[in-house]
Amino acid sequence: MKLQLGILYTLLFIMGTAAAQFGNNCELLQFKVNLLNPGLEYEMALGVNTTLDVKVGLQVALDPLLPEVYEEFGFFPAVAVQYRYYYNFEARQRNRRTIYGNSANYIAPAVAAFFPDTRTIDNEVVKGSFGYAGVVTGIQRSYDSGFNFSIDAGAAYYDGQFEGAIYPVVNVSIGWIFSEKRWCVGR
Repeated sequence: MKLQLGILYTLLFIMGTAAAQFGNNCELLQFKVNLLNPGLEYEMALGVNTTLDVKVGLQVALDPLLPEVYEEFGFFPAVAVQYRYYYNFEARQRNRRTIYGNSANYIAPAVAAFFPDTRTIDNEVVKGSFGYAGVVTGIQRSYDSGFNFSIDAGAAYYDGQFEGAIYPVVNVSIGWIFSEKRWCVGR
């Protein structure tokens, strides 16, 4: 419980400091469709190099209730949120690389909630949601055609109807930007 409160306070502090510094590196807003994990994604600029990324859809995930967590994955309805800090916009611009669509590397506190259907594990009926809170680092690339992909990895504290534990997190998104408000410079 103390870990969860610490993560929550850290997220609130980061979001509070970033909200005061609106700038022009990040795209103002983007709506994306994710084909790999079917769903929608919305990313909006919060600061000079920061965005809030919200994903809603079906997602492949670990099921911490299984006896062998890493041997079988679930496909669950989910909501995931990341507060992304993009740390290499300037370096990409100096090297004449595009930053369109927030094409840069990032680090992000990440939270997610999964809502599985009732399922049977070890001859026991299980229902209820679970989630995680942690930190990931990743890359995102977007192209003028609208094609977009991102991949990030890190670790998170999973909690639900089981004893909480730290497990790895990997998110992969492949899809298209279907609505945008261009704001970034140095394409």
